[in-house]
Amino acid sequence: MYENYKLNRILQVSDRVSRGNHRYLAGMKKIAKTFVTRRSEWSIGIYIGESLVDFFSSEKIINPVLTAKDITDVPAHFVADPFMVCEDGIWYMFFEVLNSLQNKGVIGLATSNDGYKWNYQQIILDEPFHLSYPYVFKFQNEYYMIPETSEASSIRLYKATNFPTKWSFIKTLLDKRDFVDPSIFQYNNLWWLLTATSEARNILRLYYSKDLTNSWIEHPKSPVIEGNKNIARPAGRVVVLDDKIIRYTQDCERIYGNKVRAFEITELTTKNYQEKEVKENPVLKASGLGWNQIGMHHIDPHKIDKNKWIACVDGKRDRLVIHPNSILTIWQKSLRAFFNIAN
Repeated sequence: MYENYKLNRILQVSDRVSRGNHRYLAGMKKIAKTFVTRRSEWSIGIYIGESLVDFFSSEKIINPVLTAKDITDVPAHFVADPFMVCEDGIWYMFFEVLNSLQNKGVIGLATSNDGYKWNYQQIILDEPFHLSYPYVFKFQNEYYMIPETSEASSIRLYKATNFPTKWSFIKTLLDKRDFVDPSIFQYNNLWWLLTATSEARNILRLYYSKDLTNSWIEHPKSPVIEGNKNIARPAGRVVVLDDKIIRYTQDCERIYGNKVRAFEITELTTKNYQEKEVKENPVLKASGLGWNQIGMHHIDPHKIDKNKWIACVDGKRDRLVIHPNSILTIWQKSLRAFFNIAN
């Protein structure tokens, strides 16, 4: 009988300890959630390759080449969506900077002498609305840019008045729709523009025009992709090479910015549109560790020699960060409690 009593007491104590541990762990988790949050952090890297569908990180390049820590003139959460051009032997890269103070995107500039090592310069475009995806291109010896301005429900054209730092708004090309990641290119004496729409970003629309600044028409086959988050949202520059057209697309089915796929547009006229997926897909994907641990969603490739390409890309990782107001909140509560006691 006494032995049973001792056993029951031991079990009761063990149960209280177990409940105490459970409450302790639950309390620690609650405290952790109060002070710490998980944030996706995008950075920019440089890849090289032998074709438009074969890119990799070289040991000669220290990736990422640009991070939020490089931004000196605004507080930045991340950098992403890089596009670059080469002028007189100097590389110029334009990219989204998420201003953490305003919680909106602005466009930043970095430069490089070799395309491998980059130096941040400054913010070159800031609007009252969010900016990203600064698709920069050259036409008739002038530089133009079409950044994403979906928050303004439009596609807006900018022109460099003093390249690369001064840009002026020229004209709204399309409006009254939630246009995402607009990607423009020339083919067969026409301008073509691919852009995602819809809240789910699973629709890809196609427009064309004879004139860059006027009379944009939606293609009769548009939307050319509908209801498919794997292949709808543009992921960088559309490349036309030797009559071959390659478009890149974000695979966002599982998570946003998961990987990048490539498609070859095999027929493009004002009446028809056909494409096929390349066998090398995906052309970019997460590495599982480091700066591109959990995703990649953008590429801008440039040919620099025979069978030699360079591309700016971006990558995402998850990082645990302390809530910026957590410590301040503790001090405020402590001070209030102190003065209440004092009074």
